[in-house]
Amino acid sequence: MREEDGTPPGIGSEVDMAPQSGAAHSGAVPSRAGGPRLSAVDELVSKLRALISSEGLRVGDSLPTERELCDRFQASRNTVREAMGILKAYGVVTVRPKVGATIVDDRMERALELFSFNTLEVSRKTFSDIQGFRGLLEVTGIDLILARLARADIAEMREINDGLRRAGSSDEIAEIDFGFHTRLIAVMGNKAILDIYKIMKPVILRIMSKGKDSPVQATATHADHLGILDALGARDRLAYQYRMRSHLQAGLGNFDP
Repeated sequence: MREEDGTPPGIGSEVDMAPQSGAAHSGAVPSRAGGPRLSAVDELVSKLRALISSEGLRVGDSLPTERELCDRFQASRNTVREAMGILKAYGVVTVRPKVGATIVDDRMERALELFSFNTLEVSRKTFSDIQGFRGLLEVTGIDLILARLARADIAEMREINDGLRRAGSSDEIAEIDFGFHTRLIAVMGNKAILDIYKIMKPVILRIMSKGKDSPVQATATHADHLGILDALGARDRLAYQYRMRSHLQAGLGNFDP
């Protein structure tokens, strides 16, 4: 996800740009207002974020060279490189040989990678937590969905759902299932909600694929979706909520107590 027009939100921060006089950049430096001491690297990361904000740097713009940053902030080359490494890990910059650091906005991709790494195993509690969260969006969000729902949305979700008839593996079933629900979330027209939902994709896919290794499961999922679509088409709020809640809880038995 990139924001081409303007500074990516949240990259800059309101921090003092003045270097800490007399601070040793190889160790900890005093923080403001008597707070905990920051390492030289952490302090430089804050200053670099402030630099991006104060100079109005945008996606695609370049940061000063390594040598320029060393001189500007009275920091060692190692400190600058470590700070750049942190910004790169955050998805704020990309660093290439002979080119230097360029502003990017890959924070969503980094969040996806982190979430995927931290959800290698899915427990019954994880199922309950994730499906409960999805219920807040997909069950209680029915009023917003109905307010924005168009015939084209239902037609597209039916087309996605029909892919389950051709699915040949649990992973493929899960991908189509996720695509169906993602398209439903998109109806809300709220990009932040959609982004959060996509961040959760790795664990949602694991939940969806659990126990869905047979054509019977694909057929059952397909039928659940048809019931949900029929309720949406009829604009039947209660029928939709009942069918969606039942659908989200259908896989609970696949997880050990």
